[in-house]
Amino acid sequence: MLKQSLQQKLQQKLSPQQIQLMKLLQVPTVELEARIKEELEANPALDEGRDEEDEYEQAEKGLDEGTETRDDFDYSAYLDDDTPQYKYSVNNHPEQQDRDIPFGAGETFVERLTSQLGLRKVTDRQRMLAEHLIGNLDESGYLRRDLYAVTNDLAFSQGIEASEEELEVVLAIIQDLEPPGIGARDLRECLLLQLRKRENANPATDLAIRIIELQFDAFAKKHYKKLIERLDLDEDQLREAIAEITRLNPKPGNSSSGSSRAPQQVVADFSIAVGDDELRLEINGRNAPELKIRGEYRDLLAGYAASKTKDKSQRDALVFVKQKIDAAKWFIDAINQRRHTLTITMQAIMKLQRAYFLTGDETKLRPMILKDVAEIIGMDISTVSRVANSKYVQTPYGTFLLKTLFSESLSTDSGEEVSTREVKKILQGAIDAEDKGKPLTDEKLRNVLREKGYKIARRTVAKYREQLGRPVARLRKEI
Repeated sequence: MLKQSLQQKLQQKLSPQQIQLMKLLQVPTVELEARIKEELEANPALDEGRDEEDEYEQAEKGLDEGTETRDDFDYSAYLDDDTPQYKYSVNNHPEQQDRDIPFGAGETFVERLTSQLGLRKVTDRQRMLAEHLIGNLDESGYLRRDLYAVTNDLAFSQGIEASEEELEVVLAIIQDLEPPGIGARDLRECLLLQLRKRENANPATDLAIRIIELQFDAFAKKHYKKLIERLDLDEDQLREAIAEITRLNPKPGNSSSGSSRAPQQVVADFSIAVGDDELRLEINGRNAPELKIRGEYRDLLAGYAASKTKDKSQRDALVFVKQKIDAAKWFIDAINQRRHTLTITMQAIMKLQRAYFLTGDETKLRPMILKDVAEIIGMDISTVSRVANSKYVQTPYGTFLLKTLFSESLSTDSGEEVSTREVKKILQGAIDAEDKGKPLTDEKLRNVLREKGYKIARRTVAKYREQLGRPVARLRKEI
């Protein structure tokens, strides 16, 4: 049975301008230039450069002489706009501009290995198979794929029949290239390849090879007592052998693979300077050109207003021009709002973390969450999140992600709320100062923090330790 009824619903929808602003807020400075160029290419009504004072005088004159106009368009909104023209342009350049630092890209990881292969006495088939295997190495220089899977790839993709035994021979050629350890299939093989290529072998090197070959699991788990018993060693011998192993590179590909990727340069979105007990903020807009609305598009509107004949093609042209001018205004306004939002958000953060920015002492970081900043600037939490997520701030103490300044609070015995970053700083100091022969367990680390007045559970200590990138006590042990 069909039924009709009237209902009232309250819905909140985002306007195109709001969506555009939210997208621009997420964009860091380093990507803003590309986003503006994209808009310049898409919208012919948008232009870059400075405005001239009399840029639109002719368009306004054309309307004043006005003849017949259509009722469905308000030309005055575009031609007799009392809004100062500077509000339809935006200058994103600060007074002082940083110059980009040129980077030179060197030889890539694959190119380096392939060029070495060209100096080896190998057959054409071996060279072809070796290049295929080199292409399968990961960034650390390891061959993670099983040779059986590689033979299947060769058969299906290139129609080449190759046995695992043949690939083993070719892999041995690759493993003889530089840097030592390249082409290994696991860490154990990588370390052995490097030890066996040592030019000045000594008893410690020989012992290191024995440890890796026979007792790799015990070594990886730092069961030093078991190593001493099983290999009939004393502590000095073991210490020398471990020193040999720790000098090896567990990721030999990293020494070459870095040049295969474009160098990444961190561009700070904010710059904070300290002087005379005051903080000065600067927003980085070095990659964003000045923007304005193209004068020719207002001339088109003025020409239509003065025209006595208004056919369909002219009306279609007018709709097109109107849409493009609207889009240009929205984009310029979004750029201006972006800069304003970034400024007030960073100023709120500086207000909350003033003690830290003045001194650089991480223990003076206050607990701060997105809600705290949102309440100060009177905006939504999601807006603050977009500003903080991918933006960098440059300070006298280093350049870091803005979101790293945010942290939850933790209560001390005296009831004072402190930042979890402060707790992590103390935890890191305790680990760095511990006796490496008897590293502190998570329970002992908890006791250290409690003695300093921080009420914290052992599982929370473990979580913070992992966030600091520190392993459990057993794996921090040194002989």
